[in-house]
Amino acid sequence: MNISNIPEVIYILKEEDAKFRTPYVTEVSNEAGKDPFKVLMSCILSLRTKDETTREASIRLFNLADTPEKIIKLTIPEIENAVYPAGFYRTKAKTIREISSELVEKYGSKVPDEIDELLEFKGVGRKTANLVVTMGFGKPGICVDTHVHRIMNRWGFVQTKTPDETEIALRRKLDKEYWIIINDLLVCYGQNICKPISPHCSQCRLAQYCKAVGVTRKR
Repeated sequence: MNISNIPEVIYILKEEDAKFRTPYVTEVSNEAGKDPFKVLMSCILSLRTKDETTREASIRLFNLADTPEKIIKLTIPEIENAVYPAGFYRTKAKTIREISSELVEKYGSKVPDEIDELLEFKGVGRKTANLVVTMGFGKPGICVDTHVHRIMNRWGFVQTKTPDETEIALRRKLDKEYWIIINDLLVCYGQNICKPISPHCSQCRLAQYCKAVGVTRKR
């Protein structure tokens, strides 16, 4: 895929995206009026967890406590019960409480809006930091999860080995107007069409642009 193809590809992705359910972190951002704290908590819960499970766990947690001040009044077992069965729920419960405590003590309960600051929190990686900055604050950032990393390499648009390398490559190559939206578009497409194993290439409207790098079996 060439950089000149991107505007048409984005247009097609937007049309296809309308057919699929919006990722939950995006729903949180839209429903909560870009509440950075809720975006941050949902991002933490989403790691290695299916979207529907993330949705249910987040709702239970926010029904108990939806601010850092309220979170730190909960015990670790209470948080664990709320977020179960999210993957690694015990570790995530501790992370949620530790981050909330740090926000209250050091940041006046306000989530930082800079990636480098967010990365200082234990349990926050580049994917989460970028999502908070883009979804919580509407600032430029490129969230690269497994779908974005896989699809961009499958297209042949980048040649990278890790999501972090993909983010760096996209920051150099992708027009800024597409930075914020690319994650949502490719998460939906990756979950429904461009799957990790045996992607639905026969249904893909982007097949003409795709080099299908690493695809050994398809439908």
